[in-house]
Amino acid sequence: MPDGSARGAAMPGRLGALRENYPVVIVGGGINGCGLFRDLCEQGVDVLLIERTDFCSGASAAPSRLIHGGIKYLETGEFRLVGQSARERNLLLKNAPHYVTALETVLPVASHFGGIVPSIKRFLGFKARMSDRGSIITRLGLLVYDLYGRHFRTMPKHRMLSARRARAEMPSLNAAFVGVGLYYEARISHAERLGLELVLDGEAANPASRGLNHAEIRLEAGRLEIIDRLTGERRAIEARVVVNAGGAWIDSVNAGLGIDSRHMGGTKGSHIIVRNRALHDALAGRMIYFGSSDGRVNLMYPFMGNVLIGATDLPISDPDGAHCSAEEIDYMTKVIREVFPEIAVGRDEIVMTYCGVRPLPRSEGLDPGEISRDHAIVEDTIAGLNIPVLALIGGKWTTFRGFAEEAADRVLHRIGARRRRSTQHLAIGGGRDFATAEAAFETRASDLCAKHGLDRETALRLLRRYGSRARQALDASTGWTPLISLPGYARQEIAWLCRAEKVGTLDDLVFRRTDIALSGCLTKKVAAELADIAAETLEWSPHGAAQNLRHALETAEKHNISI
Repeated sequence: MPDGSARGAAMPGRLGALRENYPVVIVGGGINGCGLFRDLCEQGVDVLLIERTDFCSGASAAPSRLIHGGIKYLETGEFRLVGQSARERNLLLKNAPHYVTALETVLPVASHFGGIVPSIKRFLGFKARMSDRGSIITRLGLLVYDLYGRHFRTMPKHRMLSARRARAEMPSLNAAFVGVGLYYEARISHAERLGLELVLDGEAANPASRGLNHAEIRLEAGRLEIIDRLTGERRAIEARVVVNAGGAWIDSVNAGLGIDSRHMGGTKGSHIIVRNRALHDALAGRMIYFGSSDGRVNLMYPFMGNVLIGATDLPISDPDGAHCSAEEIDYMTKVIREVFPEIAVGRDEIVMTYCGVRPLPRSEGLDPGEISRDHAIVEDTIAGLNIPVLALIGGKWTTFRGFAEEAADRVLHRIGARRRRSTQHLAIGGGRDFATAEAAFETRASDLCAKHGLDRETALRLLRRYGSRARQALDASTGWTPLISLPGYARQEIAWLCRAEKVGTLDDLVFRRTDIALSGCLTKKVAAELADIAAETLEWSPHGAAQNLRHALETAEKHNISI
């Protein structure tokens, strides 16, 4: 990461605005930390959130980008998790409609009776390989899944299609399939932005709270100290409760606080984004969620004009060393042939790869796919200070709100406070007052055109990109000048992101605040133009701007982005 020289001398120290004492300090700005931050802020609690890099930059930036009920958890008997996931999925479709949308999903069926015996064994807690999920098991599973998804239902129930009907709708499907199950999940287009919006919403709900990225906390000489990783500035603080939301790094965070723990045992999951028109068209707007011949569950679906494919599930001891390997790329490009035998994906069609480490509990001897995706809270104590540290273990994007509510109630009890409001029906960021009906959406776009002199295409693009926050971007800008290297973005838009959305480095801008990398639009010219705008807006020194640009290009290379 670029060092302190990235900021000009005129920039004030970020830690100067911090208080000396916060009732609650959250360490880790992944989705668990961001969700808890917003929940506690809504209860009037003063909270400091500390993130070592950028909000939602670790595993929270590397999911399958699904908001789903977890139908596969039925096989392992995790019914509570399925119920919570389905309920939270339905709530997110209402609370974050600018990023979370319905996704019709196809479950290919290769036999009628396959999987019955293994399903019974797994349900009873015995090990069994599931390489074939037949039509009977699929139908039964979807019936149960519909039952769990009845709360706040927003999507149709499942249906089964015969082989003839399935191939009529998706001609490229493997002829060996005897039918398919059709049901609905949801996808999240820009997960990183939704996490950031939770932080911004929290600060708006309680201005005494603060979300700070590119900073870390350590126990130094018997006191808690915050270090600004951009400038090197340090500041001592006090806290009544510390929440460790470090994800796969929970044990590392604890070590920095003087706590020896062995809570985590994560697995890495890799995904690839490919630009293959035949595959994109064959999907017909749907996700294929399928069990491969090796027993893994894989997926593929249209994503920002390309196709997202995943995912692997491999044990890893050091989350800092996680990367999408050549072997994983080969596996994911080849496994699609089990669904679409005539479609081949070459390595030269890869737009981007990414990898994250799931924050799973240590589970010695278990196959990675058998480790529970449920969540838990484990308590430690900072020796000498007698400060409780609550570690948030597990969790996933779909259930972050429910997990945050559980953790918030635990924290509130600790500090002697009471819950003021539920976040169950609380809209997030640009999902507030966001029009989803086509007519209302068009009306909102027309209003932006009339007020700001935009063309219709630009107005629609901004609404899809930021939801109702598009108004803030335009109200804060004078004029609208398209980038030379990427006309789909504007100079004023990039400057607004830098000012209003806690951008600390060029990586933040390229890989999280915008969809430039995710959509396959990143080039050296684009990165250089963004660096110039960020440098001017954030008053970076020439050396800092050059350093940021170099680091962003290195990050792109790690993601296998050809620029």
